Amino acid sequence: MCGITGIYTFTTSAQVHLNQVNAAVATLSKRGPDHHAVLLHPPVALGHARLSIIDTSEAAHQPFTDPTGRYSLVFNGEIYNYRQLRKTLEQKGIVFHTTSDTEVLLNLLIHEGHDALHQLNGFFAFAFYDQQEASLFLARDRMGIKPLLYYNDEHQFVFGSEMKSLLAYNIPRNVDMTSLYAYLQLNYIPAPATALEGVKKLPPGHCLHIQQQQIRSWAYYNIPYSKEYTPLSYEAAQQQLVTLLEQSVADRMVSDVPLGSFLSGGTDSSIIATIAAQHTPHLNTFSIGYSDEPFFDETDYARAVAKKIGTEHTVFSLTNNDLFEHLDALLDYIDEPFADSSAIAVYLLSKLTRKQVTVTLSGDGADELFSGYNKHAAELKVRSKSLVNTTVKLGQPLWKSMPQSRHTKTGNLGRKLNRYAEGLNLTPEDRYWRWATFLSETAAQQLLANPIDHSRFEALKSPLISPLVNSSDFNDVLLADVKMVLPNDMLTKVDLMSMANSLEVRTPFLDHRIVEFAFSIPPSYKINAKMRKRIVQDAFRNQLPEQLYQRKKQGFEVPLLSWLRTALNDRINNDLLHPDFVMEQGLFNPTAVEQLKARLHSNNPGDAHATIWALIVFQTWWKKYIA
Repeated sequence: MCGITGIYTFTTSAQVHLNQVNAAVATLSKRGPDHHAVLLHPPVALGHARLSIIDTSEAAHQPFTDPTGRYSLVFNGEIYNYRQLRKTLEQKGIVFHTTSDTEVLLNLLIHEGHDALHQLNGFFAFAFYDQQEASLFLARDRMGIKPLLYYNDEHQFVFGSEMKSLLAYNIPRNVDMTSLYAYLQLNYIPAPATALEGVKKLPPGHCLHIQQQQIRSWAYYNIPYSKEYTPLSYEAAQQQLVTLLEQSVADRMVSDVPLGSFLSGGTDSSIIATIAAQHTPHLNTFSIGYSDEPFFDETDYARAVAKKIGTEHTVFSLTNNDLFEHLDALLDYIDEPFADSSAIAVYLLSKLTRKQVTVTLSGDGADELFSGYNKHAAELKVRSKSLVNTTVKLGQPLWKSMPQSRHTKTGNLGRKLNRYAEGLNLTPEDRYWRWATFLSETAAQQLLANPIDHSRFEALKSPLISPLVNSSDFNDVLLADVKMVLPNDMLTKVDLMSMANSLEVRTPFLDHRIVEFAFSIPPSYKINAKMRKRIVQDAFRNQLPEQLYQRKKQGFEVPLLSWLRTALNDRINNDLLHPDFVMEQGLFNPTAVEQLKARLHSNNPGDAHATIWALIVFQTWWKKYIA
């Protein structure tokens, strides 16, 4: 796990920027604290910040260049099947000088070119330079676990693992208003957009080739999804899932540094930890508990799993004050607005886990692939066309009049009924978007000072919801989640918060073989009226404690509403959202912002706290990187 950056200059005047690669690498120091290096090869410069995982010797440092000096590589991630690939290359007469996956990837690219991507099992973002051809080849892993951003104009092409590394090359810093509009709705910015005009995220499963000023990008991978499902019985499909997951976890146990596993007490992380424990006699597992929020504390379930599988289990018991004390560190690391508030808990879990291990496994991805969210159960109910739906639709005026808040039982019921009634009146694609957002498009526009270009917004939004157009299959919903929510929210959160603490997180559920299996089985294997994630739960039922199956799924929410009304109130009113500052900034509608602040303190706050938090994140970012 590392940070990469680089620049390809097209003009002589741009070559003055080649030396800025050193500053760009320095911005990635938390991603790679163990070694920093650059390679200057005009017209190209490559930079690397290393977190040593496999072959920690100096010989495996990057940028990595072959003995001829022609080919060089900077690489972030892990190639889990590198040993098999190495054997194949050795049979062709290739001699290796390290035991690293970096050298294997370099040689595979030299001999296989772009086709090498189809042979890789892992997560990665890399840049491969051929000095003789003056060509640069970049790629991002199939699922988008590792990030890769870039900017180009007529003078240069720059890339990096994080936005801050691109800013070191003095690129323009103009806020992309279409992205801001999407951010106000989603609380994150989906690829390929970013917060800045001209800066793009390379989408998952895509690669990009540059030679002189010719830039070409394409998708090298798409999830096979034909809706012609496997003839496997439900029982046989369960066994196949077990086999695939056991192989995936085994592949991800390769490490030359201490490795552990997150263990939240939920089904997904419990399965991963259970399998991992079979591959090592001393597995360390980690969970966080919330002493101030006992309803959300799942540590008893995590302890039960740890006891059953025999791991060295550590529980980090946190208070709300512990979470609050780390807000500024989190805000300081974020270099593009990202307002999923659960990132705060992930940040602290990563920080505390890093004190004991350098690599950890997680259960991320199972909810999106196998239907684990409340919204999936709601979508299934909408598609059932039951009498309940008619009743809820007729009652919408009543639900609208009820208090709307996540923080009281009655308020949350009113909020859910109102959103469900809204969804009943929408097409599948519009319903999906509405349920993925905190603000409607109308409300987001009202928060902005000026009208946005809706054609640009539709160009960003349409590909994200395209699986739902004329949708008749429930797997369409999950495909949309895997394309939008998973890489842009969930995986971004884990990457940001783990890398802020120099911790590598591996995700066995997102092995491409498991992803492809998930879209080869019918939706009924995943969800019905009684159970979500059916096949995952049933396949491992005999390996997990029974008490895991006797409770409802519950996600932890940090106490944002309370913080915003108290400890953060001064920062909101006298700094970040002060009317004079908002007016001078010129991005937001001061009147709408004041109305939002008033709603925050009302008896009917709805999701105002989520939007205020999104504004705090944005304004902090704007002050640091734009103003």
